[in-house]
Amino acid sequence: MSDHPPSRPQRADRQAGQPWSAPRPKDARSLFVRLVEFLSPGPDSTAELIKTLADAEHRDLIEPESRVMLEGVIRMAGMTAGDVMVAFKRMDLLDIDAPYDELLGQVIETAHSRFPVFEGQRDNIIGILMAKDLLKLQRAPELNLRTLLRPPLFVPESKGLNELLREFRSNRSHLAIVIDEFGKTAGLITIEDVLEEIVGEIEDEFDDEDGDASIFTLADGSQRVAGDASIDSVNEVFETSLPAEDFDTIGGLVAHELGRVPRRGEQVDIQGLRFTVMLARGGAVRWFKVTRALSDGDTLTS
Repeated sequence: MSDHPPSRPQRADRQAGQPWSAPRPKDARSLFVRLVEFLSPGPDSTAELIKTLADAEHRDLIEPESRVMLEGVIRMAGMTAGDVMVAFKRMDLLDIDAPYDELLGQVIETAHSRFPVFEGQRDNIIGILMAKDLLKLQRAPELNLRTLLRPPLFVPESKGLNELLREFRSNRSHLAIVIDEFGKTAGLITIEDVLEEIVGEIEDEFDDEDGDASIFTLADGSQRVAGDASIDSVNEVFETSLPAEDFDTIGGLVAHELGRVPRRGEQVDIQGLRFTVMLARGGAVRWFKVTRALSDGDTLTS
């Protein structure tokens, strides 16, 4: 019996007289790909990634609309509900104890499809009312408004928009109440607000098919004025003398008076006209509601 253990099968390299070594993993990438990666490494920051997308659009590799959406996805990843929400003081709320005619008038005036409903104090949100559900009270006055309320979705200000969008989809919700670190109502946010951070402005009931008209008369006698309406056209309709030489649009003038782009619900008084923001999207005001101010002068209110 041999004192030596059985020898392992001879490898081809040993048989050829070469020292044996462990096989190296093969790089599946081609030499050309590795050379390109060495010369042009990928972006290592959000700013570089956005710059890369802009360069890709410039070279006609992607369409402008695609670049805008991709940039929106990238930027949204670092945003929270608190960044996009409508602040509490600008929320349109319904009082559970208000009479039906008052509720209906507020729904018609604001033209929202969903409303937070409060009881007692305004920050005591007890449910969400669909505007279409309010019509049920007209046909059946014996119904209790509370039975029409839907449970509200509460989210913290720090909730990321990516996570919030998933929650909207999983809960089949379109509106959430944003609360601050102390548990008080800070504002509200809708699924439309989140999606517009990706795709840009979504057409809604305020948009016109022809896109030419910019000033309309509302049912209450006030005017709806587009943010990009020329100051000359506003002066002609309201018989005012707003400065047209320094600004191209009425939105630019109002933003200058305020020092920033106004948010929905904010008001600015200029030369006897009160401009109330009806819709603001993408860093610009789309529609103002314009009425005569109580007093003349450039007075700023909010």
